[in-house]
Amino acid sequence: MIKTSTGDKVLKVFAYAFLGCMALVCVYPLLLTLSVSLSSEREVALHGYSVIPQNFSLDTYTYIFAHSGATLLRSYGITISVAVIGTFSAIIITSMISFALSVDALKYRNVIAFLCDFTIIFSAGLIPWYVTCTNYYHLDNNYFGLILPSVFSVWNMFLLRTYFKGIPQSLYEAARIDGASYFTVYAKVAMPLCKTPLLTIGLMYFLQFWNDWWNALMFIRDKALWPLQYYLYNVLSNVNAISSGTIPSGAAANIELPAETVKMAVTIITIGPIIFAYPFVQKYFVNGIMTGAVKE
Repeated sequence: MIKTSTGDKVLKVFAYAFLGCMALVCVYPLLLTLSVSLSSEREVALHGYSVIPQNFSLDTYTYIFAHSGATLLRSYGITISVAVIGTFSAIIITSMISFALSVDALKYRNVIAFLCDFTIIFSAGLIPWYVTCTNYYHLDNNYFGLILPSVFSVWNMFLLRTYFKGIPQSLYEAARIDGASYFTVYAKVAMPLCKTPLLTIGLMYFLQFWNDWWNALMFIRDKALWPLQYYLYNVLSNVNAISSGTIPSGAAANIELPAETVKMAVTIITIGPIIFAYPFVQKYFVNGIMTGAVKE
């Protein structure tokens, strides 16, 4: 049995204490957000934010859910479907391009990679992008407008290409000698060996689609197609307008209308599913980032 020296014990205690403090620093904003969302609007206005709910109140959630609960659930459904379908499509497209660029037999692969990289540094601008999406791809006010503009990321493509290049080319050549097509090599050899990076970029894409409101702002006019983030943005805008007296409060007049607390409640509603899902994929995400950092 190896004995631990006093210096190692002190270092371990210091490391745990330091990591514990860092964890508290990271958790504190979340606890503050949850506490404020459960506090009375009046108490928050008088005493500011606190990690302990002040005069516990559900008025904020009452307003959000009672005001338009069915619409909120529909927006949740749209966001979930967009995140799932968009993530799956993005992984397929990104992995195919990454695999192709990692194969030595592909001619002009460096030129193609340069053209992809060029789009990160320079772009045509917002107006050409909008005109292209609406006039040529017909993404205006339809479901695909929430998915297709964000279905590919050059950064994720280069990250995944790093993993594919780490696979010995001899495996590809052996499969080709046995008569396998490049698509078979991609599906049966490369993909099974890259589960960790696929989960890593999958989580990135999922978070991107889940938090996206820009595509809805640019393309969607039908309220029935509003995703969760854009819908809650409109709820927040309406609450601020009512609180400022710009528009009449209507049905919200019977409760203490939240203004500050609704911002926190909206945050809790949107990040709730991510908080529960992240622990299950955290180890894959960390391993994927760390492994990609040391590969050449």
